[in-house]
Amino acid sequence: MKLLSSPAARGVRLAATAAALAVLAGCAALDSVTSDVSSYGTWPAGRAPGTYVFERLPSQAAQPQQQAALEDAARAAVEQAGFKPAADPARADVTVQLGSRITRYESAPWDDPMWWNWGFGYGRYGGWRSGVGLSYRFDSQRYEREVAVLIRDRATGAPLYESRAVTDGMSSGDAQTLAAMYEAALKDFPTPAVSPRRVTVPMAR
Repeated sequence: MKLLSSPAARGVRLAATAAALAVLAGCAALDSVTSDVSSYGTWPAGRAPGTYVFERLPSQAAQPQQQAALEDAARAAVEQAGFKPAADPARADVTVQLGSRITRYESAPWDDPMWWNWGFGYGRYGGWRSGVGLSYRFDSQRYEREVAVLIRDRATGAPLYESRAVTDGMSSGDAQTLAAMYEAALKDFPTPAVSPRRVTVPMAR
């Protein structure tokens, strides 16, 4: 039991605690979202953005509240790109189709092998031993988030512009995160630009 109060044990535990606090502090201090963006399109040269209406697939129409929240998150980005909501949806110049996906992964808050090889544990047959494991190590979930935008000519149905933004973090994100990702996806509209590329968008406060 003396090893519990030894300087080495205290040092390892303090290092683990400091690392955990640094991770949590970093999460709380985030003031921007950086996404990997890929865009493709054949937007006609000289064509103005015009008016738009959101288009829902049958599966999206079956979940109206969820899809409305997605549209609310993307609305500012679509209008920052120059589009205006159509007074008459049937006469909109383009339709805008949205998608989102969140994938959860189990991982450690630090991806560093050093945390797997330090520390002290109680031996299987009694007695303390040094080895793999760390008393203050904890696992956490990580999330990969992706949003997609597809803009079509309403009259012909032809796809004119497609863009996706992907990011990850220790939470599933919220409306502000989604809004920042949609802004990143449409940041370079109507130019596809280099794909993929990294786009950073400040978070609204």
